[in-house]
Amino acid sequence: MVNPLKIVVSDPIVSRFESRFRQLVPEHEWHFIAGLPSEDQSEQIAEADVLVCAKLSPEDAQRCQAGLVHVTGSGTDRVALASLPKTTRVATTSHHERSIAEHILMVILAHERRLFEVTNELRDGLWKTVATDQTVPMFRTFKDLTIGFIGMGGIGRQTLAAVSALGAKSVAVRRNISATAEADENLLWVKSMEYLPLLLESSDVVILGLPLTDETQNLLGAKEFGLMREDALLINVSRGPIVDAQALLVALERKSIGCAALDVWWEAPLNKVAPELTQRLAAHPQVIATPHYSGHAKITFEPRVNEICKNIDDYATQRSQLVTAAGAES
Repeated sequence: MVNPLKIVVSDPIVSRFESRFRQLVPEHEWHFIAGLPSEDQSEQIAEADVLVCAKLSPEDAQRCQAGLVHVTGSGTDRVALASLPKTTRVATTSHHERSIAEHILMVILAHERRLFEVTNELRDGLWKTVATDQTVPMFRTFKDLTIGFIGMGGIGRQTLAAVSALGAKSVAVRRNISATAEADENLLWVKSMEYLPLLLESSDVVILGLPLTDETQNLLGAKEFGLMREDALLINVSRGPIVDAQALLVALERKSIGCAALDVWWEAPLNKVAPELTQRLAAHPQVIATPHYSGHAKITFEPRVNEICKNIDDYATQRSQLVTAAGAES
């Protein structure tokens, strides 16, 4: 018999699936706290046996005594892991690869076909094409493009399969060059991170798909932007601070790169208000800006909820077995 646990869910996105959580693991005590004041949330977190969260402050982590903290995404940079008890188990989940890969395809096409530029021209009553204006460039298809992947995890592999199917050539640098993947057969080459300059020089599209660490913070700065092609598209679906924000602004103003498609940023919003830096970049004509939503598909979150519930169920079973064994020994 499984002993009921107090499960606290603070992530507002997966809280939409409250009924699914309760249906899949009905024997536990569920608390969905995303809509509560921060003080009340902290009290609930301190009392949780299991915490399901997307972020966790150092203060709340210090008070948290949960045996399992389940992060609702693959990244843990917003969770104060070092402040948790050493006995706490931490789990992550992903399932966002297909959704983000489709987002990447979308922004590549939007950039290459000047989607927003021509839409604004037509809104102004201007019909400007290769048939009416000799200065208008013809756009490229995927067969004309070399895609550069910085990082080759799940998102990279899914995206690589998609762009390869459309005829693009691809190259990659990765932190763990000894890692093998079936996707590597679709790469012209895959090298260690020291070959980043070669990738930047070789690519029409540069995709950031690696975690934020001390080593990857400000990985792309003024020097790196200087190596990129003038018409290159930078896509960041990882974390904002992997890119030096001020260097990016300078590169965009100088038109030393063609466009930046940003789905991740440097600061968190204040409720529904975007930070000043986000607003500044989003207003730039060479930026495609989205509010960290490239993975926000049902195909992402329904499997996440299923996996979270399975892990909670496994944890509860193991915990009950330990309690039973301890009781038998005494």
